[in-house]
Amino acid sequence: MTSVTTGEPGGTKDSDGTGAVGAADGEATPPAPTPGGRDDVAVPRLSALGWARWAWRILTSMRTALILLFLLAIGAIPGSVLPQREVSVDQVTNYYLDNPDISPWLDRFYLFDVYSSPWYAAIYLLLFVSLTGCVLPRAMAHYRAMRARPPKTPRNLERMPYSARFTTDAAPDEVLKQARTVLKGYRTETDAESGPGADATGTPGGGSVAAERGYLRESGNVVFHLALLAILLAVAAGSFFGYRGNMLVVEGTGFANGVPSYDAFYPGHLVDAEDLQPFSFTVDEFRASFIEDGNLSGQAESYVADLTYKEAPDAPEEKHRLEVNKPLSVDGAQVYLLGHGYAPEFQVTNSDGDVVFDQAVPFLFRDTFSFTSDGVVKVPDTGDEDQLGFSAVFYPSEAQNSEGELISDFPDARNPVVTLQAFKGDLGMRSPQSVYQLYTEDMEEIGDSPELRPGDTWELPDGSGTITFKGYRDYLSMQVNSDPARIPALLASTLAVLGLLATLFVRPRRAWVRAKRGDDGRTVVEVAGLSKTDAAWATAEFHRIATGLRDRLRDAPASTPTTAKHDAGTKE
Repeated sequence: MTSVTTGEPGGTKDSDGTGAVGAADGEATPPAPTPGGRDDVAVPRLSALGWARWAWRILTSMRTALILLFLLAIGAIPGSVLPQREVSVDQVTNYYLDNPDISPWLDRFYLFDVYSSPWYAAIYLLLFVSLTGCVLPRAMAHYRAMRARPPKTPRNLERMPYSARFTTDAAPDEVLKQARTVLKGYRTETDAESGPGADATGTPGGGSVAAERGYLRESGNVVFHLALLAILLAVAAGSFFGYRGNMLVVEGTGFANGVPSYDAFYPGHLVDAEDLQPFSFTVDEFRASFIEDGNLSGQAESYVADLTYKEAPDAPEEKHRLEVNKPLSVDGAQVYLLGHGYAPEFQVTNSDGDVVFDQAVPFLFRDTFSFTSDGVVKVPDTGDEDQLGFSAVFYPSEAQNSEGELISDFPDARNPVVTLQAFKGDLGMRSPQSVYQLYTEDMEEIGDSPELRPGDTWELPDGSGTITFKGYRDYLSMQVNSDPARIPALLASTLAVLGLLATLFVRPRRAWVRAKRGDDGRTVVEVAGLSKTDAAWATAEFHRIATGLRDRLRDAPASTPTTAKHDAGTKE
């Protein structure tokens, strides 16, 4: 190729485009300086609307969406490492007891309530807006691309990664007809081209077929991102219209779905107490089994609870076997079995011998290996001047360590023992307090009990009464979860997976076939292809198209392909 330089007579055009004319001897004259230099260039100031548009472009970029998605994943890590109140208040309480120094600081940053924290909600909302701004324009552009015709045939097909050429005696229109047959499965568009032997319209002279397929790849990409939006919407809807509650239910007792029945209740923003499903159930029997031997000795093997439930007060009773990860589904709510513990039974009498307390009290275990559990017994109405309180420790399987201290060496209740510390005075129940803590500021210590086994009675040293350890019951740590967006979220997740599979395995490609009369009157056929992904795979398909078309034109005298080029690279 020859480059042509143009300019005014007597000089050349300067490379900076100023067009300065040189002297007669060919020397270039430097361009005149710009008045004031670059320092005098006025930079326009952005208005408030301009700043808003700039911020919107930044927020709705795919890069920002990826950063926000990464931040959302990072923010979810504390929710999987630290106990969460929405899942188990007991575990949060135990974490406070084990880590009294750092726990208040963690709570200040909502690390025990990650998924309802303001900072997590802010990331969530920004991600939703960013994805909306990214995906909706892309979906509209893809919709227009699907309705548009395939790209026209390039002028020079030999520049494509794959190209082949052969000649045939078949007419160009017959070649194009057979090309459309070979390209079955492609979306095709036929264009007329002028050439030797063409009439006034150029049609007999030749033409081309443009074909494209693999739209499902971009469709899958769009569906994947739209499904992500749907998942975000479903989760948001669940936080508005769903609710979650935790409770401890002692074996042999029941539960009615109402706000007062929960130990911790987390309603959605638009949920009222009247919106709760009116179901109820009774724990008929609970069975726990633990691994006896080996390195996993003491680990829970199975928890099974037999329930009798009713969907409504006037509904018939039904039976259900509740297990971990096998919830009871009733009227759109799911009842989950989270864990298990012990509720020792106590009977307390006052100084006159009257029974003033007789019930099972749930204790919170210190660890899952021994199930050594702590609890308190509060007796506010003793009939005497002073109230009674007991701080207790329950050992399911009594044993002693090397220092002679009382411990439990197995979580199953093989040899249960209770020790008590008694107090009398004011329990302070006129102000809110935890049922699992005994506040002794206004109380006097009476004494410590000996080791009590089921059936043992301890007479309080000052004559305030007696306390009997009657035995124990199992209790179930349970959660009720009602999420009306659960099914939509599942469907959206399924669509996201299907869209991702389409993105990974569908290969978009384009093919062109041109047929035109040659100088010798024969038809010259050119075949070319372009793939945006796997070049090796695409080369095989394009070669199949070329040979298939040649074979279909075999009835007419035809030559074999004269030139072919296979490029391992791809072009956009």
